[in-house]
Amino acid sequence: MRRGACPSLAAPMRTGDGLLVRLRPAVDGLTPAEIRALAVAAGAYGSGIIEITARGNLQIRGLTPESVPALAAAIWETGIAVAEGLAIETPPLAGFDPGEIADPRPLARALRLAISGAGETLSFAPKFTIVVDGGGCFNLTMLTADLRISALGGEDGIRWLLSLGGTARSAAPVALLEAGEVVPAVLDIMRSLSALGPAARARDLDAGGIRQRFSAGNALPFAGEGSPSPPPAGIHHFGGAGTVLGVGLAFAQTDAGSLIAFVRQAEELGAAEIRLVPRHGLFVLGLSGEAAAIAQGLARGHGFLVAADDPRNHIAACAGLACASTGMDTKATARLLVEAAPDLLDGSATVHLSGCPKGCAKPSPAPMTLIGAPSGYAPSGYGLVVNGTASVAPSAYRDENGIRSAFAALNALVRENKDAGESAWSCLTRLGTAQIGAAFEQG
Repeated sequence: MRRGACPSLAAPMRTGDGLLVRLRPAVDGLTPAEIRALAVAAGAYGSGIIEITARGNLQIRGLTPESVPALAAAIWETGIAVAEGLAIETPPLAGFDPGEIADPRPLARALRLAISGAGETLSFAPKFTIVVDGGGCFNLTMLTADLRISALGGEDGIRWLLSLGGTARSAAPVALLEAGEVVPAVLDIMRSLSALGPAARARDLDAGGIRQRFSAGNALPFAGEGSPSPPPAGIHHFGGAGTVLGVGLAFAQTDAGSLIAFVRQAEELGAAEIRLVPRHGLFVLGLSGEAAAIAQGLARGHGFLVAADDPRNHIAACAGLACASTGMDTKATARLLVEAAPDLLDGSATVHLSGCPKGCAKPSPAPMTLIGAPSGYAPSGYGLVVNGTASVAPSAYRDENGIRSAFAALNALVRENKDAGESAWSCLTRLGTAQIGAAFEQG
């Protein structure tokens, strides 16, 4: 498997609990029967643990070299088309959400065809990603991408902002284009990337030079001015378009049996389509408002997240014990965090639990990151990073036996110092890293 590449049926990735395969459906959504078939296959040929990633892809864990071909055959028999090659991502409710500025799917299809048609004349890094975002409630503003194409509305109609690297807020805008100009512009940029070598990413390009190439000047808007997407969990009403039930996977995982049971019940209530959602969730389409409320209760019974205020929405946890690199049972630690420090999880900040310094669950900086077995410490220890990634040196340390009291101390720090109407993270920011670290180490 090429270093840095995404695990696939053709190139599964070895982890602590066997081989892992990541699937990216080539269609907007799957039928309930197709989701059930995938879950049955995950239980038959893997460990039965199913994950939905932060980017909305489905992962099947616990496979063996012998069972991967059987899994591939089972998926082929379902007729589910799995996307391969360059990832071109659109919002999970593209074409459904009446609030989106434009349907991004036709543009995404045109890009796929053009890039595929270019063949070997274009080369790109293994995780090179293009986002085509039409806006709407569940947009992709927080998703990082090499190339970002965002719909902007105005008096002159809809145009598409082309940006390089990062999230919508951090990406560098380089051109404002009509729909027909987007594909040639992207191909032009990708040819420049190919000239830099197969590992080149959009951040390696000179944004100013590309801006001049498209005669864009320096007065381009940014794509990050809209509201970021809320967590998927909840019942979402879209007027005449219908109702969508969002459910989240607690700490990004569920088991095949729970998923099969819930999807069967949702289908009996009228569910017609299920879409995978970034931030570890599923959208169930086709339910009436009353049926969605019933299905929401059933989802809760199966352990899914069903409300935006569930504190588990605000924890980013890696695979933990399922990974050979881990120094932490991240799932158990996450449950302990919910019990001991609920005041931290008010939605104002994400707490990142990383089994090692790689930080797979959240590569970007988090307000608070807990790392298992940081370099230079005992194997049972946990390091705390404030406003950073899992790869930076921790500012505080606690051994495994003291982690509950450390969480409780952080919770007390917020509860006792938060002003009326102040968020947890605003309070901690005001108190500073030194006080946060002292509470973590001494509590």
